[in-house]
Formats: sequence, C-alpha cells, structure tokens
Amino acid sequence: MKQSTVMVLFGGRSPEHEVSLVSALGILSNIHQKKYKLLPVKITRDGQWMLLDGRAALDSARALSDAQGPVILMGDPSMHGCFITEGPRCGERFSVDVMFPVLHGPFGEDGTVQGLASLSDVPCVGAGLLGSALGMDKVMMKQLFIQNDLETSDFIWFLRSAWQTESEVIIRGVRETIGYPCFVKPANAGSSVGISKVTKETDLTAAVDIACEYDRKILIEKSVDARELECAVLGNDEPEASVIGEIIPCNDFYDYNAKYVDDASEIVIPAEIPESVADRVRLWAVTAFKTLDCAGMSRVDFLLERNTNRIFLNEINTIPGFTPISMYTKLWEASGLLYPDLIDRLIELAIERHKDIQQSKFYR
Repeated sequence: MKQSTVMVLFGGRSPEHEVSLVSALGILSNIHQKKYKLLPVKITRDGQWMLLDGRAALDSARALSDAQGPVILMGDPSMHGCFITEGPRCGERFSVDVMFPVLHGPFGEDGTVQGLASLSDVPCVGAGLLGSALGMDKVMMKQLFIQNDLETSDFIWFLRSAWQTESEVIIRGVRETIGYPCFVKPANAGSSVGISKVTKETDLTAAVDIACEYDRKILIEKSVDARELECAVLGNDEPEASVIGEIIPCNDFYDYNAKYVDDASEIVIPAEIPESVADRVRLWAVTAFKTLDCAGMSRVDFLLERNTNRIFLNEINTIPGFTPISMYTKLWEASGLLYPDLIDRLIELAIERHKDIQQSKFYR
C-alpha cells in the first residue's frame, strides 16, 4: 500500500512555540510509521519554514528545535506541496497528501496556516480557516455561544487603543458590570499566555497591560467558583464527544505554569460528576463544535459552578495539546481510542472533509 505523505507542521511565531514542539514530538513518535511518510517541518520563531531530515532528528524536542534547511509550501494548487529553497537540494519538491498542523496560538491555530493549506489544495487536519479563526478569538467565540443558548460567564471586551485613551472608563465598567475577582485575557492567545486573575481594582491596570502585550483585543471575564471540566470532540459533520475529564490545578487557576512547568496539577478521568451533568457537557461540546464550524478535533473547556452544578462553556481549542499525556489524547484513550489510532482517524477526517469541499462548484 502506498504511503501517504504527512507534513507535520510545528513550532511557529506564537508564544506557545515550545508547547508546539512537545505536541509535535508526540505525534512524530506515535504515528504509524509504515502507513505514512513523514515530512516534519518546523516554523522558527522568526517564521522561517525548516525541513527536518532523518529519523534521528525526531528523538527529542531539543532536536526539533535544532531543525535546519529552508522549505516552503506553495499557495499554487498545481504544486500540491512544498520545495526546498536553499542549499544543495534547492528546488527539490515534495508532494504533500495531508498537512497536520500542531501549531498553538496565533500564526497557526488562528486560520492563517489553514488558509494556506486551502490555497494549496492540501487536506488539513482540524478546523478550516473560519473555524480556526473563531476558535482563536475568545470574544467572537463567546458571542456565538450566547447566540446559540450556550451559557458562558459574564464578560466585557475592548481594544488596546481604547485602553490607551479611556482606561478610567473601562475600569469603571469592570467595577460596575463584572466585579472582582475577574480574569483578564488577550482575546487571541492560548495556553493561558498573558492571562491574569485580578482580585482587586488596584491590580487591574497591570493585568490589562500584560494582556495588551499579546493582543489588540482584551477580554475581561467574571470569575466563577467552579471546577474545570474538559471534553474532547472528534469528527466532521457528525462529531462525537469523549468522556469528561477534570483538571484540579496546583495554582489558583490553570495558568501556563500549572499546565507546562509544575507537574502538581491533577487530572481526573472520568470526572466525578453526575451523569446528567456529563451528558449536558457532551451535548454542549458537540453543539459548540458545530456552531464554530469546526472539523477534525477540538477540546472544549467548561466551568462547573460549585454547589449549583451550573455549567458555563469557557472556550474551545481547535488545536489542543497533543502529547501522550495531554488531556485531548488521554480523554480519547479513556473513551477507547488509542493515540496512534487517534492520529489515523484525524488524517482520515482531513481527507474526508477535503473531498467534501471539492464537490463545491468552484472546484470544477
């Protein structure tokens, strides 16, 4: 059987570069080697695409970080792949059957790379341009949730330019409509980058200034005394939801340090919640997935208010962490789908969706 060539794309220009390397290492180490020909491509922090060549280069995240050899993916669909741009192999072309982006945050999870794959006529694992963009922008995401009767915590948002000229008005608005404690977030970021929990008004300015370093759009959410639940979704037009997991963070909330540095946080799978709550979480996860026009995979995060069991849909992640110990992969393992088989299924879904798109008139 002919091997399909899978371009695994990782790294990137976002603050989540290091997280992406670890996710990519998980995929490269667990994909069925006999079934696929791997084309590992790292995007440097400066945005240069670099081709890894050789099995030895796949043994560690450090090796991924040291990738060399410029390569480019063409937006020309007649090329249907990429070619090397410098060095003794300059001009060498590689046909790509499927792109598997493992890019977290801006310049990869936000629709930019997905749009390039679409121009190149290459099937892409995960959501397309629209679903990726909506899944990255927490403000647009929440507004669509509300329109579809998916309850989310109270929030306000504003632009960085407004903060620079009308900060006192915004501070008053937070006091009157959100209150404290609250969370201050860049609207377009992941892995809890740039997020602060603010317990008193005197700390708000510093928190907003931090968020403004990462995005021009700022979100402030009302804090909820809640348990943190997560549900994995897999599929295209008829997606399925996994069992529910719970994160018990080692810090005040599940921040970047709790996710990737300090291993004291606890993961409980399945979450110890009433079956009626689990059923509603799964239903909302699938509804959110469809609402944002997602495809392939997503991890949907929820807040379960203590004492009331009231559910708040927090956010959706269209390219979740993908290491063997990441919540997305662990939730599917607990649901009966092992990591290598999950990778297989995601590649199949990308090809299935690409064939569906090709039925549209403008492809003929």
